[in-house]
Amino acid sequence: MPRDILTAIQNQMPSFSKGQRLIARFILDFYDKAAFMTASRLGKTVNVSESTVVRFAAELGYDGYPSMQKALQEMIRGKLTSIQRMEVANDRIGDQDVLSTVLQADMEKIRLTLEETDREDFDQAVDAILSARRIYIVGARSAAALAEFLGFYFRLIFDEVVLVQTTSVSGTFEQMLRVGEKDVVIGISFPRYSSQTVQAMRFARDRGARVLAITDSAASPLTGTASVTLTAKSDMASFVDSLVAPLSLINALIVAVGRRKKTDVSRTFSTLERIWSDYGVYEQAEEEN
Repeated sequence: MPRDILTAIQNQMPSFSKGQRLIARFILDFYDKAAFMTASRLGKTVNVSESTVVRFAAELGYDGYPSMQKALQEMIRGKLTSIQRMEVANDRIGDQDVLSTVLQADMEKIRLTLEETDREDFDQAVDAILSARRIYIVGARSAAALAEFLGFYFRLIFDEVVLVQTTSVSGTFEQMLRVGEKDVVIGISFPRYSSQTVQAMRFARDRGARVLAITDSAASPLTGTASVTLTAKSDMASFVDSLVAPLSLINALIVAVGRRKKTDVSRTFSTLERIWSDYGVYEQAEEEN
């Protein structure tokens, strides 16, 4: 089967039944919407039965409709424009309650991330971070918030942490000028993937650094550069990137690293607590009567 599902559909068009051709044409014309439709909804949209949709997926060589749907989603995740994302999200939510729909979707992404995270890869990432001379963290655009969060806590745990500012391509490379074999570079990106993050990871790999990726799937462009990849399910709520599951995965990474450096972390926070108290860093919550 051709790797591109659209090419597979075009190649097999002559062999499809009348109903299957209706499905095929809709997918070819509106693959950005079809990728997020249930089999039932796709069938209703083109006036065929749900079973016809399921047989169509089997005809293409998939073991079920969810597998075909996943192939479509993987193909387009990094390609949808903001306008297309809004249209797809609006179609998916429809008349449902926005708050409930978005939060339920986020909960599902965390559940899937927990099920699919490879524990061996997770442990390898922790080992690489703990053995690094210096840790570089790269995350552009919406992933910058994740990079900042990871960097905030890693700077409390490690002495040598560089949060790479991605305001310009040249500036990114200048900040990573001294990256080398004893260093670890953590690249974070989710659809739409940042070319700047990918380039930074390639630069680090070429200079001999250990490269870790935090992204959404094996099809991500970050995966080909990384020696270890941690995946977390991401989704789009309109033009907004849903990064709840990635943040939860990063939380787990911070906790795992902190447990391995328990003595150092305890000493650091004992010092910080005294500083915070002496300089009134935090306000005291008022006690309820």
